[in-house]
Amino acid sequence: MILPLQITARNLELTEAIKADIHEKAEKLNEFYDRIMSCRIVVESLPKRALYNVHIDMTVPGKELVVKREPNRDLYMAIRDAFDSAYRKVEDFARKQRGNVKHHEEVPHARISALFQDEGYGFLTTPDGREIYFHEHSVLSGNFKHLKIGMEVRFAEEMGGKGPQAASVTVIKS
Repeated sequence: MILPLQITARNLELTEAIKADIHEKAEKLNEFYDRIMSCRIVVESLPKRALYNVHIDMTVPGKELVVKREPNRDLYMAIRDAFDSAYRKVEDFARKQRGNVKHHEEVPHARISALFQDEGYGFLTTPDGREIYFHEHSVLSGNFKHLKIGMEVRFAEEMGGKGPQAASVTVIKS
């Protein structure tokens, strides 16, 4: 961390063992992601309810990550749970920063460009100009007879014996 770790206690006195536990967990955060600029931890006792709150506020490049958990009756568990949540937040932030976020591919779209109703097949033309064969059995909802040239469809592509073909075709616009 660029700035030293800040630990604040409210309504309780932190023992050296608790402070050491917090320092150890914060150091693991820093080892996991070494660009944490600051980390502030507030350990709070809620005496009327006999509960403990642990809040963690971390500053990373371009963002502030805040961890607020439900209060816990056990101080060590409250600290553990807060840091577990902090590890996940830092991990998610680092993954996004590295660009390792999963991107779901969009389902391909095409237009029906040719239909041979009597033979039970047709062709789709994709926006990039490729031509994809499809059979009447690949049309979902069994509405092959209602298809018309120019209809917009979604399709799942696979390689057939003679080239690309649509494994499934779904009409999205008339």
